[in-house]
Amino acid sequence: MPSLYDHAGGDEALHRLEEIFYGKLLADPVLRPLFPARRPDHVKHLTWFTAESFGGPDRFTRELGFPYLVDEHRNLRITDEQRQRFVDLYMEALDEAELPADEAFRAAFREHAEFGSRVAQQNSLAETDADLHPLSEVPRWTWDGDG
Repeated sequence: MPSLYDHAGGDEALHRLEEIFYGKLLADPVLRPLFPARRPDHVKHLTWFTAESFGGPDRFTRELGFPYLVDEHRNLRITDEQRQRFVDLYMEALDEAELPADEAFRAAFREHAEFGSRVAQQNSLAETDADLHPLSEVPRWTWDGDG
């Protein structure tokens, strides 16, 4: 069975997805406080993270490292509404980016987005390092979930 990365269409498809998704984040009134302005490298970083999570190249880890991601979310104070809206927009973007529509891929992608949004939310609310989510590296997501 191919990796989620290969099944999705590799870097080109994931970059297309992240470009669409990022545009949605910037335009969404619920998420605008978290994404007030376009950052030039955000789509590239999102693509690297998703690619690595789904079994592609480990550029995110090599170029940025997981502590970068933790720092990006610290003190954002992500609400439940914002977390859920993030997931919903990701799922919408899958269709617009024309990524595979099969049930197994969509289920794995939703689980990945749900998990990641919960980690980001916990880290955004952490008052101390002890309050951070214990995840300390890019999760390797498979057809069966985090693996």
